Amino acid sequence: MEMVRIVFLTVLVFFVLVTIHEFGHFYFAKRAGILVREFAIGFGPKLFSIKRGETRFTLRLLPAGGFVRMAGEDPEVVEMQPGQTVGLRVKDGKVTRFYLDRLDERSQIVRGEIVSLDIERSLYVTLDVDGETERYDVHPQALIVARGQETQIAPRDRQFGSVSTGKRAMAIFAGPMMNFILAFFLFALYLQLAGVAVENSSKVFVSGTESGMPAAESGLHKGDWIKTVDGETIGGDSTKLVEKIQASAGKPMEWTVERDGQDVTLRITPDASTGKVGMYLSPETRQAGFVETFKFAGTTMVDMTGRIFEGFRKLIFGEFKLDDLGGPVRTAEMTGQIAKQGIPELTSWAAILSLYLGIFNLLPIPALDGSRLLFIGLEAVRGKPVDPNRESMVHFIGFAMLMLLMVVVTYNDILRLVKN
Repeated sequence: MEMVRIVFLTVLVFFVLVTIHEFGHFYFAKRAGILVREFAIGFGPKLFSIKRGETRFTLRLLPAGGFVRMAGEDPEVVEMQPGQTVGLRVKDGKVTRFYLDRLDERSQIVRGEIVSLDIERSLYVTLDVDGETERYDVHPQALIVARGQETQIAPRDRQFGSVSTGKRAMAIFAGPMMNFILAFFLFALYLQLAGVAVENSSKVFVSGTESGMPAAESGLHKGDWIKTVDGETIGGDSTKLVEKIQASAGKPMEWTVERDGQDVTLRITPDASTGKVGMYLSPETRQAGFVETFKFAGTTMVDMTGRIFEGFRKLIFGEFKLDDLGGPVRTAEMTGQIAKQGIPELTSWAAILSLYLGIFNLLPIPALDGSRLLFIGLEAVRGKPVDPNRESMVHFIGFAMLMLLMVVVTYNDILRLVKN
């Protein structure tokens, strides 16, 4: 049951981080009037799909990120050409559906050959119906139905490239921005959950135990106050406690802990090879105030940002080996280990991951949000967009390289797990 809880918490952390990131893109794209075709968590084949309004929300097989697909970012998958035979569903004088196949099975449609059409600007279609030319206005939310799939048309003013550079930049930046906001909130929540260490505390508490280790096997519980070990008072000195445990590797120890106001005596034998008992310690704490919490969240974000950039610096200058890098597997493994320590520790770790995700996505690496912002910035300076085909090629190459790196680090993660 404990393993199920750990797996659930690990999956929940990744789901929340990716969802909040993609929601930022989705919300500000909608505010800019851009048609959002799909809001996806994961990549690859669809596991679950539901359409709400204009957007299809999907859960995909590979939990390695997500995306928001906006109209105009990629070539539309369904095209209609003059000379093509189609069926039209007309309501209130406007075309609401284009049928491209199985026309004989459709009822109450106008069937004919396309003479001309414009579904981006003028929104009309002209058909040759039994030798007579008929013109129809097209509804701005008309659907194209083909091979059992419905695709909404995207008038020019609903496409990503048609809105101002400022609105496009905001729609892209909003993903990392939401991760920064989430990180701040989670750091603040961590302090509220964990509390603030009391100065000159005279107590050391157990904040958690590892299943199958001596501490858990002996009956040590989360929340126990460790008073004495082998008759010696521990007080608030956790370092002293750790040293005594390591010095007694393989030897039984007598502990006195206070639990629910009662003293409980336990016999614990540290592991002979590691000198560990498998527990997590916490000092005596007090509830944090509002200003204290706000300040802690801010300073922690600044400190962790510095550490993240220091890691990038070491990576660029070769101070890290490839084996030192971790992919999704190692991150999930670490998340599971931290989840065992308790909700406060997992909350802090989730905040760090959210901050890292936001910063990493702003790097000017092709296919990431930072690279897309760079192209939008170039457009604002030049007064005209970069050739879409060249930009798409840059992003495609960058995405391929990222996927290749992901495969390599994931292979290393799995190989390391097998060896261990």
